[in-house]
Amino acid sequence: MTRAHAYRSALYAIVLMTTGFCLLIWLLPNELVPSVGPEATEQITRKEGPAAPPPPPIDTPRSERIAEYHIDVKLDEVSKTLHGLQAVTWNNPGRKTVNELYFHLYPNAFESADTTFMKESGGKLRGDTMPTNGYGNMRLTAIQTEDGLPLMNRLEYVQPDDGNAKDRTVMKLRLPQPVKAGESITLKMKYEVKLPSIFARMGATDNFIMAGQWFPKLTAYEKAGTRGRNADGWNVHQYHGNSEFYSNYGIFNVRIQVPESYIVAATGFPTKTPVTANGSKVYHFYADDVHDFAWAASPNFIYAEEPFSSKNVPGVRIKLYLDPKHQALKERYMYAAKAALNQFSEWYGEYPYSTLSIVVPPLEANGAGGMEYPTLVTTFGAGDDSPGYDLERTVVHEIGHQYFYGLLASNEFEEAWLDEGFTSYAEDKLMESEFGVVPNLMVESSYITSPAPLKQSAWQYHNQEHYAENVYVRAKLVLVALERQVGEKTMKRILKTYTEKYRFKHPTTADFQRVVESVTKRSWTSFFSQYVYDRQMADFAVESIQLNKTGNQYESIVHISKRGADYPEVPIVFRFEDGSTTRKVWSGEGDRIQYKLTHSSPLAWVFVDPLHTIVLDNKQINNYMKASVKEPVRTRVDWTAMKWIEMMSKLLGW
Repeated sequence: MTRAHAYRSALYAIVLMTTGFCLLIWLLPNELVPSVGPEATEQITRKEGPAAPPPPPIDTPRSERIAEYHIDVKLDEVSKTLHGLQAVTWNNPGRKTVNELYFHLYPNAFESADTTFMKESGGKLRGDTMPTNGYGNMRLTAIQTEDGLPLMNRLEYVQPDDGNAKDRTVMKLRLPQPVKAGESITLKMKYEVKLPSIFARMGATDNFIMAGQWFPKLTAYEKAGTRGRNADGWNVHQYHGNSEFYSNYGIFNVRIQVPESYIVAATGFPTKTPVTANGSKVYHFYADDVHDFAWAASPNFIYAEEPFSSKNVPGVRIKLYLDPKHQALKERYMYAAKAALNQFSEWYGEYPYSTLSIVVPPLEANGAGGMEYPTLVTTFGAGDDSPGYDLERTVVHEIGHQYFYGLLASNEFEEAWLDEGFTSYAEDKLMESEFGVVPNLMVESSYITSPAPLKQSAWQYHNQEHYAENVYVRAKLVLVALERQVGEKTMKRILKTYTEKYRFKHPTTADFQRVVESVTKRSWTSFFSQYVYDRQMADFAVESIQLNKTGNQYESIVHISKRGADYPEVPIVFRFEDGSTTRKVWSGEGDRIQYKLTHSSPLAWVFVDPLHTIVLDNKQINNYMKASVKEPVRTRVDWTAMKWIEMMSKLLGW
């Protein structure tokens, strides 16, 4: 996710300009449970294909399955409200006795301008603005134990990050009885969600619904040793303007009731053909070993489904839910999805699920686009005026999240770079290998004007732009810099080892560093300390050039300085007036180095790293100096000149 991919789209715009069973927990009202017989199942139309036979649930869990949700939800089309009933079972995986549960109530981020999310985002995200009449919220109407004990009086809203009393995105529930290690508790919950206007991954517009982060969701519980914890405990954070999500793996069994004309896309696979009766339609989805559940619905979806298998993909059904205006682009969406699944499964391990759903929202629902959920992604609408491969890039990016967000599930509250940065790196690799689109890393590095540590909480970045600059771009460049030092083959081995070792295990930055060191058999402490845990960037500059003539020879004395972090190989090109060239490689040790060159022709200029192999050098403007101009008025190239020199360097074979 993206976070949502609009951040990435915005950055590339800059680059282009510059270059089976569902538990019913209450006796439901008649209107929520249609009375149907076998004859009432709907006829399959061209708009919606037949459901594939569902695969059997996995007998051997691939994840720890700490939570299990059984949910019934009904969409009120007129009021744009979700009526939900759920039974959620939490299994205590640790050694400590637990006396309270914590839930995320994400829809409450949109209930007023005073919530933490709205204050931090200013009501704007990814180019969308929340209308003042578009607020939404979640209202809990009942909570009880499995045997019927009411618990609403034990509910408390908490704000662990900022103390904002008007933020109700986290709920603490004191339990009537403690849950001992290895034991479980089941709660029954009833709630209503007033969907906001489409904004920040969820909401409604006209007859399009995006239900992301829509149900009361348990916060992540971490055992001692998980992500470096010293003791068992909850990982609890509010919904912030920059943050995304982090949860335990589990099982979802979800029934979704919508008006008869609606088509639903959702996490997991359908357990049966949707059942239609009395003007409504009920879908039933099941997913195991996932940490979230999302769905989208619209009567206008154009549905397409294709099976896909390859050497790297045993078999996946790709389900495409197109806004009608994008129907002509079906093949492009499908091709990009297949290419991404094939390559990512080779690079990062097999995609373990039987389905992958792609939702293309209408243009007016842009806030729902560019987001990832387990087995389901949303893209942005594309048109004839969409730049280049933006359609493909968005699909590729969001499917990349299926690995780093979906299968690894690192903590996006606290270490967002482990998802967004890695996915952005994978996106670039796929776009280059499959579509021939090469990233302009020099321009992207120049975008880093306010570097910040990568391992820090998402809300500690100043704003959305600062978050994107570091978590997406700088994080990706750190991985590219690592690859440049170890080689592409070794980098592939590092990432394959990392993604396979920590699948379903919530890895950390420290875990990744350990993998890098294990594969390369060397320490990377200095690299991670400077570029990951600190805010440093590389900066190698030509400080001065002194020319002396002795007889027919010219002596050039050149000083190169290191103004930023370390880098092991710094290429330097010296060009003389007669067209000859001398190349040097500085180890980067020390703060400064001096070169003395004697030649029959005067030195013309010096260029540090002309091909920008040091991608973490974000100040290339001081990399070049002409020798003919004295120090006080020496010329440094502007961006146009830098691009010209870059082009010429390739032509001259530097």
